[in-house]
Amino acid sequence: MSALFPGFERRRIDVSGASINAVCGGRGPALLLLHGYPQTHCIWHRVAPRLAQNFSVVAADLRGYGDSSKPAGLPDHSNYSKRALALDQVELMQALGHETFFLAGHDRGGRVAHRLALDHPQRVNKLAVFDICPTRSMYARTDRAFAKAYFHWFFLIQPAPFPEQLIGADAEYFIKYQMGRRHGGLKVFAAEAMAEYVRCFSDPAAIHASCEDYRAAESIDLAHDAADAASKITCPLLALWGKHGVIEQQFDCLAEWRAVAGEVRGQALDCGHYLPEEQPEEVRRQLESFFL
Repeated sequence: MSALFPGFERRRIDVSGASINAVCGGRGPALLLLHGYPQTHCIWHRVAPRLAQNFSVVAADLRGYGDSSKPAGLPDHSNYSKRALALDQVELMQALGHETFFLAGHDRGGRVAHRLALDHPQRVNKLAVFDICPTRSMYARTDRAFAKAYFHWFFLIQPAPFPEQLIGADAEYFIKYQMGRRHGGLKVFAAEAMAEYVRCFSDPAAIHASCEDYRAAESIDLAHDAADAASKITCPLLALWGKHGVIEQQFDCLAEWRAVAGEVRGQALDCGHYLPEEQPEEVRRQLESFFL
């Protein structure tokens, strides 16, 4: 891990519902980076060291992922709701001395970031989301093409222990298939980062936790989103997505975010789903231009 984040310090912070693993480095205004499925904070290894020249960077593992704790899911999946995961990150940042911060989230981390900006608007100065549209609108617009491309959304939500058992039979095969089937294949990932993804995802508790993340998204998260349908994100929002991915092909990304946020800008980058690893310099440039 230290080789991926030179000069960063590893921290483990106990919060209300979990113990959160993070790496911290740099100086300047605080910037929290959140990863997606099935990865860890290591997705930011090509971006974070450069951002640390201008920001106090915190790259954290979400509850259930990486080296953060992985509690068993509750019957209503509430302990893996985006509301619970967002509170983890607010408490992490507060423990590190950051009352307010810039926030960027990729994939699942973007969904946590969306909920964090709604639930804790006073904490977030600006928000960047990578290669997602709001969860509620993506479910509402599900069609044959989307279900085929995002089959894992519907596989992972099946009742335990069905997906856990199948994935656990060969976790390394599953994670490499899931990541490698996207634009660019496996060659876009550094060997050291992929080794970390495989190490963390091979833990049966991580497989269960990641399924709970998706089960929450299809149930309690949608209920929270419906209850907040009239609420909008109040801070400026930057949306970036891959030109060769599903968001570009099937959604009007800026229109979807403008429906839930007041001030939105963004664009597609020349890559697939994993923007921070496929286009790190452009991601860094976009974030610095937006946040500074």
